[in-house]
Amino acid sequence: MSRMNSQRIVARLLLTGVMLMLGSSLVWAMGSRVPAVGTAVEDFRLVDLEGKQQSLSQYRGKVVLVNFWATWCKPCTTEMPAMQAMYDKLRDKGFVVLAVNELEDEVKVRDHIKQHGHTFPVLMDRDNKVANQFGVFGLPVSVFIDEKGVVQEYIKGGLLTEQVILDTVARIQKPEPMKAASLK
Repeated sequence: MSRMNSQRIVARLLLTGVMLMLGSSLVWAMGSRVPAVGTAVEDFRLVDLEGKQQSLSQYRGKVVLVNFWATWCKPCTTEMPAMQAMYDKLRDKGFVVLAVNELEDEVKVRDHIKQHGHTFPVLMDRDNKVANQFGVFGLPVSVFIDEKGVVQEYIKGGLLTEQVILDTVARIQKPEPMKAASLK
């Protein structure tokens, strides 16, 4: 068999494999379009580490940080202490952290969370549908959603610090000028 024929066979096999993957549920592993700042977020439901179903809509009226992460992702685990500190400081002021784990074993995730003492809700995205819904490609990804369910900030990479979270939440919770003027 000639080298040219071998290359054609390999190319056809690769193309066939890609077509088979796209025809299966593996398509959920690819992120869709990133939600634009200022657009409403579609609701989702995931199970937490206690086995309870949680939805984004149950947190309407609060500022929500949806953080996509994995235990093997060093930038993810590096920013989690800042998320915990701000969750502790701001949860009584209408701030929620939802840490969405992508595709990992629940025992491994549970051990990691327990070892680091995190108390914010951890949700399991077992089939990657929610990560796909948020256009996640690479970890970590953090999405700040306002009280009305509208995206206010979309951050790729391990850029969360306590100050970034504090400033973002303060900006989102800042009263609109019309509201402040009408209170006088």
